Amino acid sequence: MNPVDDFTRAVEAVLFAADEPLSIDSLRAHVGEGDVRGALARLAEDYSGRGINLVRRGDRWHFQTAGDMAHLLRRNRDEVRRLSRAAIETLAIIAYHEPVTRADIEAIRGVQISKGTLDVLMDAGWVRPAGRREVPGRPLTYGTTQSFLAHFGLESRRDLPGIEDLKAAGLLDPIDLALEELAVEKPDEGD
Repeated sequence: MNPVDDFTRAVEAVLFAADEPLSIDSLRAHVGEGDVRGALARLAEDYSGRGINLVRRGDRWHFQTAGDMAHLLRRNRDEVRRLSRAAIETLAIIAYHEPVTRADIEAIRGVQISKGTLDVLMDAGWVRPAGRREVPGRPLTYGTTQSFLAHFGLESRRDLPGIEDLKAAGLLDPIDLALEELAVEKPDEGD
């Protein structure tokens, strides 16, 4: 194993001591100018296959316990809180279409959502207010968070599964698939 240079050690120390994931710019603010990306690549390689890993979530980096070792750190089982179907659908709509307003979510789902649904997702730390849309009434928009990416093991929203991935995994409702096929087979009325 090659010795690690002082700059890489400094990046490692800052990441280790950080209480939240850090961006490249945040790291540079601590360690100064240098090849931060190169240091991160070296550290990610050095820590792969070990008890902790250096991982990227969105545009931020942090150390986390290796997935296959996490069970060793759990002393008490957290009570698993299941999301309602409305919350799961709402989260999916926000993740795939962000930033979206409550009206956008309701239009896609076809039913009104209760304020509690968004509150549950915000309490979980997966959804956040993302500003206001510049239209009359200036409705609040919602988007996903870094915690959402981390919880679902995604580097970015681009890593969300596509329709083909969902079909292959058997996660789409067969009735929805049949209706989709009927819609494709049905000729346009205007022809």
